Amino acid sequence: MSAKEQVLDAMKAAGKPVTAGEVEKATGLDRKEVDKAFKELKADNAIVSPIRCKWEPAQ
Repeated sequence: MSAKEQVLDAMKAAGKPVTAGEVEKATGLDRKEVDKAFKELKADNAIVSPIRCKWEPAQ
């Protein structure tokens, strides 16, 4: 499973907007990997930010 898939799965499991730090704790990935996955997911329009600094999967 790629880092992007792990991050997206963790966001879906949380059921609420989450920060990168919360995703890091949930997945056990390194913060740099989480940040890289966030950047790629944002470019793919797979995640959105309803609240500043918090992200959730796009509908």
